[in-house]
Amino acid sequence: MRLITILILSSVFTCSCILWYASFLHEHDTVVRSTKKPNIVFILADDLGWGDVGYLNPHVITPTIDKLARLGVILNQSYVLQSCSPSRAAIMTGYYPYRLGLQGGMSRNAPTGVPLNLMLLPRKLKQLGYSTYMVGKWHLGFCKKEYTPNGRGFDQFYGFYGAAADHYTHVAKSGIDLHDDMKPDRTQNGNYSTYLFSGKAVEFIATHDKSKPFFLYLAFQNVHSPFQVPEKYTDMYPSVANNNRRIKLGMITAMDDGIAKVVNALRRHGLWDNTLIVFSSDNGAPQGEGSQGSNWPLRGTKGSLFEGGTRAVGFIHGSMLEKTGYVNNQLIHAVDWYPTLSAVAGAKTLDSEMDGLNVWNTLRKNDPSPRKEFVYNILERIPTAGIRVRNYKLIVGNPHFPDDPTESFNLAEKMPQRVKEMNTRIEEYKKKLVPTLDPGISVAQLADPQNFGGVWAPGWC
Repeated sequence: MRLITILILSSVFTCSCILWYASFLHEHDTVVRSTKKPNIVFILADDLGWGDVGYLNPHVITPTIDKLARLGVILNQSYVLQSCSPSRAAIMTGYYPYRLGLQGGMSRNAPTGVPLNLMLLPRKLKQLGYSTYMVGKWHLGFCKKEYTPNGRGFDQFYGFYGAAADHYTHVAKSGIDLHDDMKPDRTQNGNYSTYLFSGKAVEFIATHDKSKPFFLYLAFQNVHSPFQVPEKYTDMYPSVANNNRRIKLGMITAMDDGIAKVVNALRRHGLWDNTLIVFSSDNGAPQGEGSQGSNWPLRGTKGSLFEGGTRAVGFIHGSMLEKTGYVNNQLIHAVDWYPTLSAVAGAKTLDSEMDGLNVWNTLRKNDPSPRKEFVYNILERIPTAGIRVRNYKLIVGNPHFPDDPTESFNLAEKMPQRVKEMNTRIEEYKKKLVPTLDPGISVAQLADPQNFGGVWAPGWC
């Protein structure tokens, strides 16, 4: 059965603690604007729920995230895709993933990646004079070198190729997934991933040539499964009875500590005043055994087209922002980061086929957003599509998960003309749909780490 749901969304959907946090500045943070190209640090949290940061939930210990958010601009309507790979593809390309064949995600054994005819964000920034560094989770294909971070424009890469690995052993299924550029790193068994990745980010900052601006993409594995964290972080939540929730909260606080190390390194090396920080989750918190994330009060979870799966907790911070200390309620989508950060870096022209829009003035000055609509996603294997047009949202097909107490006012029967108009927009978008690239069949024998000395590595497609 083809289900149609139309909902009206409020632009102001935050808890009162945001307004309190956004109402004052720290006396030690003065605004020093530079005419030089800014450094850009893009921090992507993995599976972080809407209710899993301190400035939205006072029970979560995230002092660094909270301070950066309240001194910067809190993004209240910043959207991503429903799962990991699609969101990362949108950020790196400026295209909706359904136009790339990446709408459904990418398995570890997928003999493919982001189409090689596209210039990814790091390569664009390199053209604009930036040094480019990546630390953490890639999840955009690695079956051959051309698909890896080093093949897509990053000068230096330290991290893992797939969706997840053990946070301590860095083993995924039957092989190590930890790489220093194109070389496997077998030396970090026992080193917690957040310590490792924040430490490597600090190293890149310390050794960077200050005569050039840099782009650092820091994609933490936290708070993605497996659910592991040093005990000192779970001990910070003694009143939380549920052990799985206590571990998840500990993982969030550990990530916050990692971000603090990066901030301190930027200050220590004289780079802080000319650095733009972007923070976002890649999707909402998942449901399922052990996940224990919170998207409250949003409906839905990771994997769904509801707000809980696609509305990202996020903020920006930097001296180049003309207005700070407030909640920005303008529409922003993951595809907008490519053209926006390219413009910040000095780009004059971009790919005209790109779906992303330059929202820099929206972020910098709170100007009205040029974005009035966006596609949540279009999935052909589980026939589903979603679109947002101003304050109206239409979901056609199976949104993946049943109702819960919010996002439950279905206006489809009362507004048939609006449904018709939005359906027409979806059908227009569908004309550019590319079938999913991941064949959905096992090619594990090709990718098997045992073929590569016990390491997940390129060279099998």
